[in-house]
Amino acid sequence: MGKQLEDRIASQYSNPDLLANILDGLERSGADTSRLSIEDLAPVDEFHTAGRITTHQALAMTPISSGMQVLDAGSGIGGTARCLAREKGCHVTGIDLTADYVDVARELSARTGLNDVCTFQQGSVLDLPFEDATFDAAVSFHVAMNIEDRTRFYSELSRVLRPKAPLCLFDVMQGPNAGMSYPVPWADMETNSFLKTPTQTKSLVEAAGFEVVAQKSLRTFAIDFFRKVLAKAATQDTPALGLHLLTGAKTAEKFHNYAKGLNDHMVDPVIMVATRHS
Repeated sequence: MGKQLEDRIASQYSNPDLLANILDGLERSGADTSRLSIEDLAPVDEFHTAGRITTHQALAMTPISSGMQVLDAGSGIGGTARCLAREKGCHVTGIDLTADYVDVARELSARTGLNDVCTFQQGSVLDLPFEDATFDAAVSFHVAMNIEDRTRFYSELSRVLRPKAPLCLFDVMQGPNAGMSYPVPWADMETNSFLKTPTQTKSLVEAAGFEVVAQKSLRTFAIDFFRKVLAKAATQDTPALGLHLLTGAKTAEKFHNYAKGLNDHMVDPVIMVATRHS
């Protein structure tokens, strides 16, 4: 992924007003913004399919334990990192391409009292600013869809992981059918979307020095999840706090297109767990 493409992806997600909008939504929801919990943040915190629900599913499949140093590659506003730190007792280092997301991740971690175990920096997952064999584990949720150079991405993850370290990927992958409509939550336009099939992804991950040990499609679950979410959205006002603060003015269109892609088997949200070779 060249500099021009990375700039385009960062621009797609950039929102200088994001922190103010989230804090306003929290206040209108009745939260104490000076002393937040990760439960307060849950409606907006995890920018991937079904949020905290699927975070728990993915982590249940991944051997991450207390005391580990964990990399969150493409950490967004830090929700997955904070969940990992609090529920697994590990220290999480997040890196994200979008500077606005990094700023928000730091501030929300401070307000949840987790800034001592969650650190964030701006940078590219294709050029990770870490020494070889730095981390005991890594996660990357809904990031690869914006990455063209998957070989470089998975190779960088392999480089910074210690031998036998687990890697948990959760991405929207290409289904058997064509015809995906844009925009979608991860891409305003088709030129920002780089989907691979589960088979292609497995091959690329294994070529980078991993063994894939578990794989789970969440397509059926996601179809039911979005059916309920979209039905609820059609009958209620927009909530004070939600992913619409991240996805912007075309939120409804983005999620409708994603839901249609799921129903028509154009895409498949898949959790894939791998272990780095020794």
